[in-house]
Amino acid sequence: MRELRSPRLIVAKGGLLLLVAVGAAALILREAPSLRTAGLLAVAIWAACRFYYFLFHALERYVAPGGRHPGLLGLVRALRARRS
Repeated sequence: MRELRSPRLIVAKGGLLLLVAVGAAALILREAPSLRTAGLLAVAIWAACRFYYFLFHALERYVAPGGRHPGLLGLVRALRARRS
């Protein structure tokens, strides 16, 4: 599969991902409409975003500097190779 380079398609992909996330959150809240569910969902989304930041910023910058990794598996491989 080719790398996505078109700015319009990248923005469209981001919009679709946002739509999926909002749709999933709406369906979860529809299944269990409560403030507790909404709060837990907000915390889960926040934690997932922070984990993403950790993986692709903190680890690249402080743990495995010197290269950009094509994804999570590439980062894991680089960390394993560095440990050896």
